[in-house]
Amino acid sequence: MTVSPRPASVRATLLAHIHARAFPPTHRWDAQAMQALLDMPGVSVVMAEGDTPAFIMVRTVFDEAEILTFAVDPAWQRRGIGRDLLARCMRQAGQAGARTLFLEVARDNAPAMALYRTSGFVQAGVRRNYYPDGMDACVMQREI
Repeated sequence: MTVSPRPASVRATLLAHIHARAFPPTHRWDAQAMQALLDMPGVSVVMAEGDTPAFIMVRTVFDEAEILTFAVDPAWQRRGIGRDLLARCMRQAGQAGARTLFLEVARDNAPAMALYRTSGFVQAGVRRNYYPDGMDACVMQREI
């Protein structure tokens, strides 16, 4: 796991900036939302190597972990960065005691769905109208 040595407020701002580049306006989280999540027990961030603008925020509680958000700047997508982050996230969650990793993904996000499926995730359910724009989310899970 790579953890930024920056002060928490700067880190939350950086995460919000990356998130804003990676998601449509209705799905973006601002720095205040990022900070609220960072302050929660069990939440950690896996950052991409170097200055690559990408991260996964994950929460681990007992034997389960949940990807809260996963963002790769569009200019950096399709280079294996997301696959690497996901593998690192799974290792970190497993080392923290998680046996199952969950996530929600927008039903219309075909590239993310393909990444998750090729990484061993299976669909476990659907959350209707999960996103602010009314899009459904597929709940996916993987044993780790």
